[in-house]
Amino acid sequence: MTDKTLFEPYTLGSLTLANRIVMAPLTRNRAGAGLVPSEHAATYYSQRASAGLLITEATQVSAQAQGYQDTPGLYTQAQIEGWRKVTDAVHAKGGRIFVQLWHVGRISHIDLQPNGDAPVAPSAIRAQTKTFVNNGFADVSEPRALTLDELPGIVDDFRQAAANAIAAGFDGVEVHGANGYLLEQFIKDGANLRTDAYGGSIENRARLLLEVTAAIAKEIGADRTGVRISPVSPANGISCSDPQPQYDYIVDQLSALGIVYLHVVEGATGGPRDVALFDFDALRSRFQNTYLANNGYDLELANAHLKAGKADLFAFGRAFISTPDLVERLENGAPLNALDPTTLYGGGAKGYIDYPTLADSSAQ
Repeated sequence: MTDKTLFEPYTLGSLTLANRIVMAPLTRNRAGAGLVPSEHAATYYSQRASAGLLITEATQVSAQAQGYQDTPGLYTQAQIEGWRKVTDAVHAKGGRIFVQLWHVGRISHIDLQPNGDAPVAPSAIRAQTKTFVNNGFADVSEPRALTLDELPGIVDDFRQAAANAIAAGFDGVEVHGANGYLLEQFIKDGANLRTDAYGGSIENRARLLLEVTAAIAKEIGADRTGVRISPVSPANGISCSDPQPQYDYIVDQLSALGIVYLHVVEGATGGPRDVALFDFDALRSRFQNTYLANNGYDLELANAHLKAGKADLFAFGRAFISTPDLVERLENGAPLNALDPTTLYGGGAKGYIDYPTLADSSAQ
């Protein structure tokens, strides 16, 4: 047991975080023309800059990587410049911000893909899930399997996006290896039936995630590189027959790379923490740097796990959407704002930058 608190500063690599509370990546589907962060994005993130660390909404590394309408990218100059407005605004408030980089793989639709092409995946297996396209939810499209000679290009797209992130002023990047997207599609055997060097064994299925992470760490530094995983989450129709040995191996390899943090979705993403038997404490013990815990955390659970040494940082999700000054309210025991679920995805300022702070309320 320790006497640590959520509200004390924390050293993350070369950064000093104001506290141990992290804003989880939260897709909002509000990117503007050219998939540039919207005009309100700088306000949205800077309003929440009192978090120890902000992790942005998932941001695609290429045009092919997009899976949802109006999600931002980080592969054009206009997108870099748009994100620079966000990072400048956050830094002006004393905040720290990482960008989450993703490739959705098979969780996409032909209407979102360049030239109407099929989405890509490790194997041509259609996911049993939907995506947000044409202002509504629709079944994902049938994917095609990536060829072996295409995979170095995927790795390089992530590497270049990480370089672009630093050019845009981010403090670091998080590799999205969770929630049923491309890197996890390779990891989990329910989506990966390959018989080449990227399929079959635990080591082969982990290969693409590890290559992407190593390339990013070499490009921008391991102390600016985090990785998100979700060992047992069934998000987006994903499944794995051997999650414990698979993720024990992955975490050993990520730890050896020296990345600055491991972001772990404990249980089903946005759902029950006990969805399947899994020893998350084993991952914590295997990883040498910062362990960031995610899923269902409130103040009580985060405090309990911090005191027990189960994690170093704690991600809060939807509470940050409705309560921009979440850290202050948690510290002072103040009530949180009610969330309007109808404004989660798409739209403009409403339900995005108009939630009040305690200071706003007291001024009325």
